[in-house]
Parts: sequence; structure tokens; C-alpha cells
Amino acid sequence: MSMPTLPLISPRSSIREAIEMIDRSECAIALVTDLENHLLGTLTDGDIRRAMLAGTKLDQPVQLLLNAKRGTPAETPVSVPEGTPDDEMRLLMEERFIRQLPILDRQKRVVDLVLLDHLLPAAVLPIQAVIMAGGFGTRLRPLTDDTPKPMLHVGDRPLIEHVVERLREAGIRDVNISTFFRSEKIIAHFGDGAAFGVDVNYVTEERPLGTAGALGLLRNVDSPTLVTNGDIFTDVNYRSMWDFHRKQRALLTVAVRRYDLKVPYGVVVHSGTSVTGLTEKPTYEFFVNAGIYLLEPEALALIPRDMIEGRQFHMTDLIQKLLDSGQKVTSFPVHEYWLDIGQMDDYEQAQQDHQQGRAGRRAA
Repeated sequence: MSMPTLPLISPRSSIREAIEMIDRSECAIALVTDLENHLLGTLTDGDIRRAMLAGTKLDQPVQLLLNAKRGTPAETPVSVPEGTPDDEMRLLMEERFIRQLPILDRQKRVVDLVLLDHLLPAAVLPIQAVIMAGGFGTRLRPLTDDTPKPMLHVGDRPLIEHVVERLREAGIRDVNISTFFRSEKIIAHFGDGAAFGVDVNYVTEERPLGTAGALGLLRNVDSPTLVTNGDIFTDVNYRSMWDFHRKQRALLTVAVRRYDLKVPYGVVVHSGTSVTGLTEKPTYEFFVNAGIYLLEPEALALIPRDMIEGRQFHMTDLIQKLLDSGQKVTSFPVHEYWLDIGQMDDYEQAQQDHQQGRAGRRAA
């Protein structure tokens, strides 16, 4: 099955333009071609995210990322000639651990693109999900006086329903929802999940256990677990995050979002009493926690099962525990739409973005 529009891009285009193309096509790749559509290289979703982590500026040309591949096995993209049977393409992608395959004509021009998902349309990810939906949402009162924050509507349906739909479209069928405040409203809405195309199980906290404590209530977990806060409104590609997590071979992957802090004053650099430099109204860039995680069973096993009354266990505690024991924790940069609905301004922004089609779109 081919793409309606091929994601072709010039090597002179910016990395930001490549990101926009990848997001529009939802095929997690951009094909870099010359004016006659000869394939010069590829930029995968993973290439983009690794460049972001390395601090590469998004206004730099795509050619910069192609140059970085020179002398590596990734310099020459994997492709097949026109007419290659589906079985051969599927086997090649599985052997090379790739999810996209450009098809070239006899002149080596791109004529099509095949995705592994299209050859395996019923593919289900071998992971479960947990949606953390137990908070009080105090900063959104009075809207949350009698309604869990994830049940507030964005558009014509609850925020948490957008989350569930995104998980289902990524191929995740087993969904756990952690509840506490007014849990009956969430349970009444989703039931067993059949009407939403997923299997829903509920993990009910008798008291607030922290951002990771409720995961200790899960039993007999033998598969990786994707955890997302129930108040995150995002178009993040969970399948791409799963691929990234596997390639990194980490016990825990945390989604991160770039945050720019603009200082409205001139910053004085000094050593002791001596001024060594001045920077006028600088902007500092950070990666912040995006509230989405992928955990291996070994990481979940470190969460206390029976916590002392009054204690809470947070994701930051788990991450520090892994780091202290020398385990690998990796970060997955989110370039898709992402909004943490923590206060009223955020909620109003989510409504506006959804209404204008900037967020909450259905995945292909």
C-alpha cells in the first residue's frame, strides 16, 4: 500500500521542514531527493529525535544530517526496485529492523514508499499502557469540583478519550487506567473498553500513591509498559517511541519536550567580583519531562508494592533508583504537538488548538 503523497524533501530544506513533513505524512520518514527525485538519503523519525537531543538547530539544512551519516552503514539507504513482491519487502524490513522502504524505478528515482505497518495491517504492539488519571486537578476548579480532570471535554469528548484513541491507533490494546478521585465517572464512561477498541482494566488507588506508586498495584507484568499522564493532550507517535526505546535497549525511556527560557534582562557573567562577560536577554534551552514513559518489567519491579502509610513514590524516584544502580535511562524528544493541561489557560488553549485542527488529529 503506497502513500497518497510521497514525503520528498530537498537537501537544502530545513530540519524543521523535514519534521513538518514527517508529521503530515505520519510515515516517520522523509526521503531526501534531487530535482529529478533521485534518492540521496533518508531521514527517519529517529534521526530527527537524535539530532534534537544533540542540540542541532532546527533551522539547519537537512544536508547537515546526511553528512553526519557519511562513512556509516546508514549512509546508503535501503531501497528496492519497482515490482519487488510484498513478501520480499516485508522480510527485508524485518531483517534490517526498518519500518519504511523506498521503491525505485530503473533510473533510481523514487516512485513509491511502503511501510511495514501496511504489510502487517493488524500489527499490535507487544506492550500494555497505563493512563494515570487519579489526580484532583485543583488548579482547574471549579470545573474539577465533581469531575476528574481527564474527563473534562476537549472538543466533543473527554480528554482521556483522546488519549485512549491515540493508544489504540498505535496498536496498543491493553489499557490500564489508574483512578482515585471520582473513579466511578471514568469507569462508567469506558466500561471494559470494547466500545473504544481496547481492553480496559482499572487500577484504583485507595489513597494517592504518587506519579509511579500506582504502578506497584499492577500484577504479573511480563511485557513493557507505556505510562502516560491522563492530562496530556498530544499527537506523539507512540509507535515511534516504542521503536526508539527498543533500539536504545533502555530499562526506561522518558519522553522529553524542549523548553525555551527567555531571560528578560542582561545576564552578567562573573568570577568572584570580576565581570567576565555580558549576554543581553539570552534564551536558554532545556529538555523537560513530558509525562510519558516506557518501562521494561525490570524497571517496574523496583516500584514498592506495599508502601508505608503516607508515603508516595514518584517517577523521579524510580528514575533516580535506576541511575543509582547503573541502569540505562534514555530520553525520547517529542517534536509533535504536546500540551500539559495543568491550569485554566492550558485547557482553553487545548480547546482552541483542537477546534483549529492543530491537535487531536486522528492517526493514519
